[in-house]
Amino acid sequence: MEPSPMVMDQSLLALLPELSLLAGAVATLLAGSFLPRQRQWVARLIAVAALLTAAVSAALAFPSHQDGRSGGGDAETVFGAFVLDTATGVSRLVVVAAVLLVIGLGVDELAGTARESETYTLLLLGGLGAIVLAATDDLLVLAVAFLLASIPVYALVGMVRSPGAAEAALKTYLLGALSGIFLLLGATVLSGIAGGTAYVDLATGLAGAPAAAVAVGALAVLAGLLFEAGGVPLHQWVPDATQGAGTAAAAFLTTVPKVGALVAAARLVDVLPGALSWPLLVGLLAAATMTLANLAALAQTDARRLLGWSTVSQVGYLLMPVAVVASTSAAIPALLVYLAGYAVTNLTAFAVLAAVPGARSLTDFRGLARQRPWLAAALGISLLSLVGTPPTAVFLGKLTVFTAAWDGGLAWLVVVAALNTLVSLFYYLRWLVEAFRPGEPAPTAGWAHGAALAGALGVLAVGLGAGLVTALTGDGTLG
Repeated sequence: MEPSPMVMDQSLLALLPELSLLAGAVATLLAGSFLPRQRQWVARLIAVAALLTAAVSAALAFPSHQDGRSGGGDAETVFGAFVLDTATGVSRLVVVAAVLLVIGLGVDELAGTARESETYTLLLLGGLGAIVLAATDDLLVLAVAFLLASIPVYALVGMVRSPGAAEAALKTYLLGALSGIFLLLGATVLSGIAGGTAYVDLATGLAGAPAAAVAVGALAVLAGLLFEAGGVPLHQWVPDATQGAGTAAAAFLTTVPKVGALVAAARLVDVLPGALSWPLLVGLLAAATMTLANLAALAQTDARRLLGWSTVSQVGYLLMPVAVVASTSAAIPALLVYLAGYAVTNLTAFAVLAAVPGARSLTDFRGLARQRPWLAAALGISLLSLVGTPPTAVFLGKLTVFTAAWDGGLAWLVVVAALNTLVSLFYYLRWLVEAFRPGEPAPTAGWAHGAALAGALGVLAVGLGAGLVTALTGDGTLG
């Protein structure tokens, strides 16, 4: 039976944020193709307009607690594969806000370059892929969303014409292609066993299936999502890409794909059968990710590479609520709060890098506190937030994920995470100390300077607005 035109119109209206990003990407690319290089700012305005439209429509469509869509299994589904629940609503807002901040911090770097409009197009398409990753509950759509989120990242990494960027792009592409094969293989195994690709089919069809076959399929899909998030064991591309890519591209690839990949992982783990110890397995991945990344970050002297390892370590903390998603209703709110806090914090740190484009090593930031006190303040707020210092955004995130993991029965993982937090304090403070030492910092860029200050205010706003953020994330169900 064919859907009626009215039902089709309502479905398309529910996808207005995603359609805005898609239409904005096409319009941005077309505008950039016909505009001279000195007028590429028009393409930037089109991209920003598309993002603002997506943000407003996402806010208006945010699931209310009274309509039953944010929990209890009554969440509305579009075309049988796109869930309109609280997790999708928060993911939409976080991704759109993150891409807006990336464009803001990248204006000075991208303005007037040969690939300016193409970069904005890739940012919009990558953001769209991340949202679809976070919202889908179907393995086929998950595979398509993985490609939509990954391919723009490959291009963004290689946009800078340098040997380091070329090497990073090649490594990212090869690992991404391998991860995509794993994800497709896993989706094939799981759908073959369950008799369908929808997660509702997985929840029922995998219950009595052979544990070994389910384990192979689920681990293969999770491998693809771990690449997208930048978690162990498919994390090797992240430090190289962060160091070799442009600042705006590095800020994007270390932030936006994580939103989609981690929410997607939580949705998948939530429907897997309990015959296998998924909390223990995901908990071990979380512990390995945060420990390896923090130890590697201790030896870094390049600010970009340090942030690359930092973002890998943050994936370890973000995997904690994924591990206990089936055990406690607090897991999803914790994940969403942490993702929001991490996104604004990480982008603030990259905005500081963009504001001082000539600084590469940690020692290049000497004199920043004396010559650019507001920029140094933004750097301090972002680094202290990444550690988890109150009252910053990541402190709120760590508090919620630690609580969720403890309530979910993974007390040992909370201890490991607390010890890793102490280790991370050393390399974050080492960077901050350099900023307060005497010296002459490199010249700063205006737009990125403003983005850093806006991001710092966002870090404090999310941290101080704990009650509001928790209220927005609902009761933690995935619909």
